[in-house]
Amino acid sequence: MDDNIHPIFDRLLQRSDREKRLGQQSKALWLTGLSGSGKSTLAQHLEQKLHNNGFFAQVLDGDNIRSGINNNLNFTPEDRIENIRRISEIAKLYLNSGIITINSFISPTRSIREMAKKIIGEEDFIEIYINTPIEICESRDVKGLYRKARAGEIKGFTGIDAPYEPPLKCALEVCTENTSISESVNKIYDYIKSYISLTNTDS
Repeated sequence: MDDNIHPIFDRLLQRSDREKRLGQQSKALWLTGLSGSGKSTLAQHLEQKLHNNGFFAQVLDGDNIRSGINNNLNFTPEDRIENIRRISEIAKLYLNSGIITINSFISPTRSIREMAKKIIGEEDFIEIYINTPIEICESRDVKGLYRKARAGEIKGFTGIDAPYEPPLKCALEVCTENTSISESVNKIYDYIKSYISLTNTDS
């Protein structure tokens, strides 16, 4: 660290103070999966369910982040890494503020997700694999991205000419092919509830 930089984290309110004020334990939920797998949709509905049950959560979504703080990044391997690095640092700031983050990013490789976990902290990183077959993702292709990738108009598209590495071991796997949105959201909520409840009781 630069000798001229002097963080004051130790003199600020601590994470535990903010968690007590919010009545929850902050965690970083990391939704990973192919484009079109349902990550953003599940993140939106999960955020609403958490809100309805008295939790304070914030969605960090790929397109939103890339239209703002990361709008100077492209989709080169180097920029993908930097994209996730910045997101992880943002999630860590939210974490220390007592807020639950729902991070919805393809984050295609195991190494890039491992980097995110290292930045956020293993004990606070909950990896959730949204497992949807690529043919289903393509059928949901409302943005036309798969069509453009198949036509060669988009290069380095995950699942077409760039790899997606499924987690070898994740906290939770959600298979959306034959599962409704509400069923998938309930599955995630039921899993995370004990981790985010301040007293580990039902909310």
